[in-house]
Amino acid sequence: MPQDTSPQAVEAGASISPARLAHVVLRTTQYDAMLTWYKTVLGAWTTFEAPGVLCFMTYDEEHHRVAIANVPTLTERPAKAVGLEHVAFTYGTLGDLVATYERLKTLGIEPYWTINHGPTISFYYRDPDSNQIELQVDNFATIEETNAFLAKEFPKNPIGVEIDADDFVRRFHDGVPESELRTRPDTGSGGFDAVRTS
Repeated sequence: MPQDTSPQAVEAGASISPARLAHVVLRTTQYDAMLTWYKTVLGAWTTFEAPGVLCFMTYDEEHHRVAIANVPTLTERPAKAVGLEHVAFTYGTLGDLVATYERLKTLGIEPYWTINHGPTISFYYRDPDSNQIELQVDNFATIEETNAFLAKEFPKNPIGVEIDADDFVRRFHDGVPESELRTRPDTGSGGFDAVRTS
């Protein structure tokens, strides 16, 4: 819904939301490995770098979508620590997601969790520091369709139904209609256990 950002609204203290989410910054002690991983996984390239210190990279028109900061004095965080769950990147087509899965698998980079959330088909990966990265594709053409699905299904199963990545990719190449591939099976409730323990 468009916001009123007129001078009058701003003066009245109206809340103004950001125009977009710009970038993610990650701290690491594995600088080179992290740069290689994100460039490989996202097809990203360096836009600006202070070598060995800080790297800005992007995969689109933004000056940087991901930044990696080298901080050698960091300590490992506990596995069960609170904090950011994951960062998600959306592909334009189901074919793009499948092709990315296949390309990464040949390089030894495989998802630890693959799921049909309902609104998305999502493949989850861990970077060299075990940050969780979601590569996804939207299952609905419009936000209205997505919201209608969530209004009906989210209370029953907010997480989704796990899928076998290789079987999913095989079915995609066998010509199974995308409408069928994108439809989430109705198999009961879901939970966060797979995300937490995989």
